[in-house]
Amino acid sequence: MSSEQSVFENLQQLRLTGMSEALKKVLVTPDMAALPIIDILAFLTCEEIQYKSQKKRERLFKAARLKQGQACVENIDYLAKRGIDKGYLASLINCDWVARNQFLLITGPTGAGKSWIACALANQAIKLNFSVLYKRFNLLMEELDIAHRDGSLPKLRSGLAKYKLLVLDDWAMAPLNDLNRQDLLELIEERVESGALIITTQLPVSQWHEYIGEPTLADAIMDRIIHRAHRLELHGESMRKLYRAVKEDK
Repeated sequence: MSSEQSVFENLQQLRLTGMSEALKKVLVTPDMAALPIIDILAFLTCEEIQYKSQKKRERLFKAARLKQGQACVENIDYLAKRGIDKGYLASLINCDWVARNQFLLITGPTGAGKSWIACALANQAIKLNFSVLYKRFNLLMEELDIAHRDGSLPKLRSGLAKYKLLVLDDWAMAPLNDLNRQDLLELIEERVESGALIITTQLPVSQWHEYIGEPTLADAIMDRIIHRAHRLELHGESMRKLYRAVKEDK
């Protein structure tokens, strides 16, 4: 076995795929191969770091299971009259609020783009190496109900807790029962301690207390949400309707 083959095999055993691919570039590029060894090593190590970062983002994106995986902050429509302040949104795009375990409440009518913006911000968080999980609120409540019955509640809760950002889409689309309220309190309490949260909903925040129902639990849940939450209130016509009209005009 040649020295070159041995080096590549060693790099593969060490799982240094990025470095291995970079070394191939060096060997077929005379100008690069002629560089001082320290410069070549700098190039190889930088390529390995970039490779690992890209693979990590790919894993995070797959684990997030975003409803609209193609959504990205670069494509947010600021021209549509739906109440988006570009400067305010820029303060959310940097994701400092995720690092600080804060919340974001996105409210507005059907079709206003709540889920899309939530997924765009979630994608931005992934680019910054935060772990993300998307959940439909009603389905999560169902999962928690099942977990109570089959004994898997600790596993489900620990699974949710490992994600830095949790996206709860379509909050308040179905009534809560007593168990849901308690689970919701536990979920929010966990987020307060160790993670960030995005909530999207058609229901105005002023009506959340009534939606939750039981006054004591509603007070506890709302207190934990409101005092650490940013708000993005959308309005105007349905974005689906507007884009459909644009396509029809073309």
